Parts: sequence; structure tokens; C-alpha cells
Amino acid sequence: MPIKDVFLPLVGQPRGPALVAIEKCVAVAAALGARITALALEEEVYERPKVMLPYNRDSAEAASSREAADVQQLLNAFTHAASRANVRAQSRTGKVPADQIAAVLAEHARFSDLTLFPVKPHDSRTESFVEAFLFESGRPLLLCPEQHAEQLRPEFENVMVAWDHSARAARAVGDALPVLQAAASVRVVTVADDKTEAIVQSGTAFVDHLREHGVPASFETTKGSGSSIGKVLGNWANSHGMDVIVMGAYHHSRLNEIVWGGVTKTVIGQPPCWVMISH
Repeated sequence: MPIKDVFLPLVGQPRGPALVAIEKCVAVAAALGARITALALEEEVYERPKVMLPYNRDSAEAASSREAADVQQLLNAFTHAASRANVRAQSRTGKVPADQIAAVLAEHARFSDLTLFPVKPHDSRTESFVEAFLFESGRPLLLCPEQHAEQLRPEFENVMVAWDHSARAARAVGDALPVLQAAASVRVVTVADDKTEAIVQSGTAFVDHLREHGVPASFETTKGSGSSIGKVLGNWANSHGMDVIVMGAYHHSRLNEIVWGGVTKTVIGQPPCWVMISH
């Protein structure tokens, strides 16, 4: 199924890197030929009853005013970017309690083919949003690293598939199939110090499957050499000029806490390029 409808959450402060990331996400929608819907959410600032604590009113009003100004700047950046890209676009706004923002965004993401999300490096709030999108929306997620936004290309000509033989990776590739079919180069990569027959058979079989979908992919392995797999994948993508990494997200739940696998944690914490991720 082609990607025709994408979602862009607008949250946080309108800093320079965030505004550049918004522009790049809009450019991706244009390159895909998709409609893009932006949702800007403002945190509800709780104001104590003025009869009890009248001195809190000014600070609450100031915080609310800052939130409204930030939302408006984000919306303006989106509107201007959409106009320049000549892409079909629509935007919405809302005000919800801070602890409900992630859930509301994930609910809206269900109505799109793909969510595009600018991420800050090693940011716990970003991680909580990513968690909600992956496990509550049922849709794939495209991470845009704000720290690299200036250098990112909106066309995904060179695609890297991080293949670990898992169901998660297979799901991610299925979600990314329209991107793979439009790419000029697709390279399926497995991190393994020992290139066993089982690893080769798995990669070869997967490449054969992709060819049935019109994707002339290649398979190769790269050594970890003691480094974390997440860093190895990032370094490989950068050194080979990859535009986007396609990968599955790993986690397990223990005592109702989400515990990320090492690869997922590294990539979410600091994506080396665009990363399309599914669970």
C-alpha cells in the first residue's frame, strides 16, 4: 500500500533545529506525494483557585501565554514549509494535560500511514513519545534527528535495512515497502562477528523475497568488533551514505515498565539519519 497520508506532531519549543526538522518532514511528505496533517498540542496549565492562592495566577497565565506562543510558532513554521513545498496540508490544534499528550498523539497517528517525528538527542520526553507511537498507534514511525536536520535529504534513494532475522524487522520492512520500491539502492545489513551459514541463508532468503516485490536489494554483514550494534549500524549508514535506516523496535515489559533493547535505545537516543521504525 502506498504512503499517501502522513502525520506530523508539533510539540515542544520552536528552537532552530526543531523548525528545520519540521521543514524537512514536510519535504518528505512532498517527495512521497502524500498529504500531511500537523497536530499542535498545548499543555493545559493548572491554575490553583485564586481565592486560595491568588499569587499563583500571574505565573500560570504567563506559562499559558508562553505555551500558546510556542504552538503558534510551530504552526507558522509548518504552514510556511507546506506552502513552499506545494504539498497538500492541514493542521489542527488542541490543549490537553501534559500527561495525556503522548496518548492523544498516538491516537491521531492511527489515522495516517506514517508518523514523522522530530527527535532531540538523548531526551526522555522524546523517548516517551516514541514509545507511545510505536506501541499505541499500530503505525510505522519515521524519526527525524533534529541535530542532523540541515544535512538530511528528503528523498530516500539509498536505504539500509537493519536485518536481525526477527519478526520485528520483517514487520518494519513490510511497512517500509513503498519506500524500498522507490529507492535506487537497498542494502540489507546484519551485524555479526561470525558470518555463519544460518545468517547468510536468512539474509539471502530475505533479499529474494524483496526481489519478488520489485526491490533489487543486496545482502551483507558487518562486524560488531565489541561495539554496540546500534553504533555499528549508525556508523555503517553514515560511511555508506544511507538516507534512511529501516529497522524493527525491540522492547520487553517488566512490572509495567518499557525497557528498550540496546539497539533501539541507541538509535532512538541519537538517530544517525532518518530512521523508519516499527514494532
